[in-house]
Amino acid sequence: MKAAPKIVILFSEIFENAGKDDQDTLIQVQSVSRALSGMGFEPIPLPFTLNLTEMSDKLKKISPDMVFNLVESASGQGRLISVAPLLLETLCIPYTGADADAMFLTSNKVLAKQLLHLSGIDTPRWFGIKDLNKENPFVKGTYIIKSVWEHASIGLAQDSIVGIKNWADLKAVMAVFQDRLGGECFAEQYIEGREFNLSVLDGEDCPQVLPPAEIRFEGFSEDQFKIVDYNAKWKEESSEYHNTVRSFEFSSDDDALLERLKDISIRCWNIFNLCGYARVDFRVDTAGKPFVLEVNANPCISPDAGFAAALEKAGISYSAAIERILGNPGRADSPPR
Repeated sequence: MKAAPKIVILFSEIFENAGKDDQDTLIQVQSVSRALSGMGFEPIPLPFTLNLTEMSDKLKKISPDMVFNLVESASGQGRLISVAPLLLETLCIPYTGADADAMFLTSNKVLAKQLLHLSGIDTPRWFGIKDLNKENPFVKGTYIIKSVWEHASIGLAQDSIVGIKNWADLKAVMAVFQDRLGGECFAEQYIEGREFNLSVLDGEDCPQVLPPAEIRFEGFSEDQFKIVDYNAKWKEESSEYHNTVRSFEFSSDDDALLERLKDISIRCWNIFNLCGYARVDFRVDTAGKPFVLEVNANPCISPDAGFAAALEKAGISYSAAIERILGNPGRADSPPR
């Protein structure tokens, strides 16, 4: 009897006392494993560490037909996310999702914003630590302080939004937030308005934009900023979690806007040379102008996450989506092992 093809599910190592965002990784691993088993594959979960010699030896011993890459960080550092695909490329093992270059570019939010800006795609104004010594004039306003590298709303809270008047203010704010965010941060213009997530799934001929979702902020008080912070995303006991509602229902008045968001999402896919699946997050200001907040090259694919909800809305089963992701591996041009 022929052995089932082996697919390693590579995921970020989970440490003791890990937060809800890290624990969610295990849910993704379980969900992908079930889907792969149902398709006749042998799933082999494997935590990724920075002991690259050991990782190489393990992968060579397993000799997988493919790797399903769920790595979001290494040693708890989001900035090391591209190490996993780099190793797989070095070993010439085909894997799912974006390649190492795309993973690096999209994970560094400042680099991603620079590339979006150069490509003619609107993204909120931003200033980083490296801008402090420049002679450019500072534009005062309301800004949200974000980590350059960490995703999943890590470190985001209501007090992340601050008024900044000048370079001195920015420098002081950066000093406060660097420790909290665990590394380099930047200030992004806060866009008052609506928030949208557009998931994209690879296809045989071209990527498919799944039904757009709007994040609706219900029951927020007037002094609360309408953002998807860490509480809204992960803390089930918080009011933000329950009052931040995903909706796929729109009136015909939004038709033109939704088509525009879909078009921009495909442009982002092509700019970053994405593969497998992705998600593009938007804010739309009160005048109806969309701004790309970030491009996520490996969004959460837990059954209760936004990507899975968009699949369901599109009438695509979870297993069918996993099959499509497998059928469009990153680095398809890698030489055979």
